[in-house]
Amino acid sequence: QVQLVESGGGLVQPGGSLRLSCKGSGFSLDHYTIGWFRQGPDKEREVVSCISSRTGNTYYADSMEGRFSISRDKAKKTVYLQMNSLKPEDTAVYYCAAYRNFLESTCTSAETHYDHWGQGTQVTVSS
Repeated sequence: QVQLVESGGGLVQPGGSLRLSCKGSGFSLDHYTIGWFRQGPDKEREVVSCISSRTGNTYYADSMEGRFSISRDKAKKTVYLQMNSLKPEDTAVYYCAAYRNFLESTCTSAETHYDHWGQGTQVTVSS
């Protein structure tokens, strides 16, 4: 059974940093692509970043490029999202999600591809 558990959220001042973790169980990161999504207050859920299972290729949404970094530790079955230079508009519930991927060298930003979701972790950026 594929399960995902996010952690690392919290309250941070503008300009600060947080590292989110997505701990997986019931699957291998060699076979599942992981994505990070977020949903802010009164906003639709949007993609943040993803990392491909087979190649480790990454994708970032334009507004996160250069500030956020996704990485993975296969042995720990954990994917990280390092978030720097945080802004109030980054305030959201952050979710990690997964889909099985044996062939593609890239990851998709389309959330409809993702079959498994974590419960989310709240990130609040405020002074």
